[in-house]
Amino acid sequence: MTIRICTAWLVLSAIGYQLSGQVPKSQHGSVNQRVGTTEIAVSYNRPVARGRELFGVLMRWGRRWHPGADSATTISFSKDVTIDGHALKAGSYTLWAIPEESKPWTMIFNRGTGVWHTNYPGDSLDALKVEIKPETGAHMESLAYYFPMVDADSAVLRLHWGTVIVPMMIREAR
Repeated sequence: MTIRICTAWLVLSAIGYQLSGQVPKSQHGSVNQRVGTTEIAVSYNRPVARGRELFGVLMRWGRRWHPGADSATTISFSKDVTIDGHALKAGSYTLWAIPEESKPWTMIFNRGTGVWHTNYPGDSLDALKVEIKPETGAHMESLAYYFPMVDADSAVLRLHWGTVIVPMMIREAR
């Protein structure tokens, strides 16, 4: 029932934007990548920093956060994979994070899809929680997901916003 209400709200919001002539500030983005014989797809909305202090202020340390805007970011895998060495079954997931100031972040792959970014589907739907050490890089004004390295059986997917980069090593399962 919650998914239906959320989906209806998303449709009505999109219609409202069209009728009002407003364009959402967080534009839609997507990235697709083949790794070996596995298709990976990320679909998300791109919040913009706009001079705001992001991590530790807008996204508080130690609190679950959805890395995107509006509808929850989804990531799908056509075949089983590993994320930083941890097994994850083929399928579609929403992506969540627990940012930490001075230790690895927890990245969460949750089976609850079709949800709004503020409505966590619940721990019981978590398929994988993996700790990943963030890196620092050049400022990225709009949140982005991209693959800077792709090989025959592996790739790095980066979540990048502000000066924070969270690299996730994805490998085809063997």
